[in-house]
Amino acid sequence: MAKNRNEIPEKLTWDLTTIYKTDKEWEAELTRIKSKLSLVEETDPGHLLDSAESLLTITEKMLSISQQVEKLYVYASMKNDQDTREAKYQEYQSKATALYVKFGEVYAFYEPEFLKISKEVYNKWLGELQKLKNYDHMFERLFAKKAHILSQKEEKLLASAGEIFESPSETFEIFDNADIKLPMVKNESDEMIQLTHGNYSSLMESKNRGVRKAAYKALYSNYEQYQHTYAKTLQTNVKVHNLNAQIRSYDSARQAALANNFVPEKVYDVLMEAIHQHLPLLHRYIELRKKILGITDLKMYDIYTPLSNLDYKFDYEDGVKKAEEVLAIFGKEYKGKVKAAFEQRWIDVEENIGKRSGAYSGGSYDTNAFMLLNWQETLDDLFTLVHEMGHSMHSAFTRENQPYVYGDYPIFLAEIASTTNENILTETLLKESKDDKERFALLNHWLDSFRGTVFRQSQFAEFEQKIHEADAAGEVLTSEYLNSLYGEINEKYYNLAVKENPEIQYEWARIPHFYYNFYVFQYATGFAAATFLAEKVVHGSTEDRQKYLEYLKAGSSAYPLEVIAKAGVDMESTDYLDAAFELFENRLSELEKLVEKGVHL
Repeated sequence: MAKNRNEIPEKLTWDLTTIYKTDKEWEAELTRIKSKLSLVEETDPGHLLDSAESLLTITEKMLSISQQVEKLYVYASMKNDQDTREAKYQEYQSKATALYVKFGEVYAFYEPEFLKISKEVYNKWLGELQKLKNYDHMFERLFAKKAHILSQKEEKLLASAGEIFESPSETFEIFDNADIKLPMVKNESDEMIQLTHGNYSSLMESKNRGVRKAAYKALYSNYEQYQHTYAKTLQTNVKVHNLNAQIRSYDSARQAALANNFVPEKVYDVLMEAIHQHLPLLHRYIELRKKILGITDLKMYDIYTPLSNLDYKFDYEDGVKKAEEVLAIFGKEYKGKVKAAFEQRWIDVEENIGKRSGAYSGGSYDTNAFMLLNWQETLDDLFTLVHEMGHSMHSAFTRENQPYVYGDYPIFLAEIASTTNENILTETLLKESKDDKERFALLNHWLDSFRGTVFRQSQFAEFEQKIHEADAAGEVLTSEYLNSLYGEINEKYYNLAVKENPEIQYEWARIPHFYYNFYVFQYATGFAAATFLAEKVVHGSTEDRQKYLEYLKAGSSAYPLEVIAKAGVDMESTDYLDAAFELFENRLSELEKLVEKGVHL
């Protein structure tokens, strides 16, 4: 039974007083930043290129205010996430979002003004004022985007519409997490419980097929009921992406999204080609699942239940110990930061009523690298813990080693650090396995993780691209259109007929990542790259591990493909993908052999 927020032990909640001691302090900071922005609006536009000194001063002021805005937003956002029903923190998040929009409006002059400078004058100023070199890579990135930067007036107009552009995703989040009440269902103990986003995953892993089926149908009855509302929010969000791409003279929303992080579209195309080529491996795994479960009419609600009879249970304290043990492989520096995360309450552990579902790593440059979990004591929770710890360690290393201007990392690199940790945990647990039954369980878990991260996220990416293309071509994204498209793609991936799995056509409605603008494919590329890097960390040299840490420390001080290349991965090549699918096939073959031995019985 989910608890209220005030019933959660303090030690299992994150300590947001390390950001602001009180809400009043946050409110005072909001007022101060608003005043700073008002002053900037009066003094700085039109003067960026007065001199080298002016360029430096205005740039540093902009970055300083941006740093303060991020900190303010992070506090409001996390306060809201811990209980999305609280009106006070809904208001805080709304005010913080409005402040972000105001920041964008005020500094809308910056990029258009900067791009009026010639390379000759810029290089001359760079030679005259040494401190400007601290921002050379930032300026280089601006020059690269020159063709897509609008006039100052147009940039300001777009920035002022920022809050409107965010409304589809915010509406989805509030509707899905706070307003919708899911039905009551029976658990394995035959008790009626409130279905939540948090416990749905556990119910889908139940050994009782009746429990799985009931939870599955109960969840999707909600999305079927409200499909038209969800379709409208998603359609509007897609239109925002396509409009922004059109306004900025990009060929597509995908090109615009990837260009924003300087990721070539080839990386996306190489992934999708590899996925389609290797779909027979997924079909083979689905067939093995049928055999192990003894089910001839496999349904989508049978995809997630573990194939092993071993029931791994990890309470949070055991999870902490195992995470510390596994991640010690990175060395003393990494180990120390992991310890700090556990001891200094960076983590919000348990589910409570109204809490945002899922898990994430967050924070800003001036805060701890906080993590949100919804711990359910499963093996998946242990993997989620090391996954989010990977993100948080990436953030901590970057912020400690880079100035604010390069103190974050592009989304494209983010999933590599997290899934490298997952792969190392898998290798560790496989080495520690005592018998065939344990090995069977761990192979099953890893194969399911691969399926869920590489195949499933690529499936999402394919759907995402097609709905953006459809909207750009004038297609209306009605719920009927989205249902049909999603069902067709799902059938291609899983080889399970839509007519026998009708609820799955509504799955698109519950996926928050479709609001993140071509984010999901990076889970797949990240997992594949992480498979390669985990091998280097576990089986390689001290130098390999050091190179990996250098990648964590690099932040955005270079282009993303250059950063990850330092760790040994070429993301425009198929090599890392081939290695990932080879490992999937090898572990699938090993699982098949264990099945032949009757280990699953």
